[in-house]
Amino acid sequence: MKSSSTGKVATRKASDIDEIIIHCSATHAGLNYTADDIDYWHRSRGFTKIGYHYVVCLTGTIDPGRPVLEIGAHCLKMGKNRTSIGICYVGGLDDLGKPMDTRTPQQKESLEMLIKKLCAKYPIKRISGHRDYANKACPCFDAHKEYQHLCDKRG
Repeated sequence: MKSSSTGKVATRKASDIDEIIIHCSATHAGLNYTADDIDYWHRSRGFTKIGYHYVVCLTGTIDPGRPVLEIGAHCLKMGKNRTSIGICYVGGLDDLGKPMDTRTPQQKESLEMLIKKLCAKYPIKRISGHRDYANKACPCFDAHKEYQHLCDKRG
């Protein structure tokens, strides 16, 4: 999100962040992409940079996207970009291009680890899927049901 008067990306305070929204890249299973690829796709669509804060690759590698304190560009509904961290896993489509949970075991492990880390660092109250705010299948599984307990258990 670029400020028209300064040309800088808008930022926020850590205390503004209260949600993690999980996305999929809507790419076919088994095709690996990185944050650099998604950054290119997003810039091609007119974004200033990648809209997500993190990308989880097929191998479980976590690529950084935009810095967490920069407002994301991943969920417009109800001002969610301003108050959430966007995490995208690579995949989300089967061989026929239909929505499907294609997360590898490595991606599942990395997603859980990253969510735990973020819930410990920021005042996260909710884990959601993009589908909770948009008429999309993304991320092709119920992120709230699968991951909400990770931020509920923090001490």
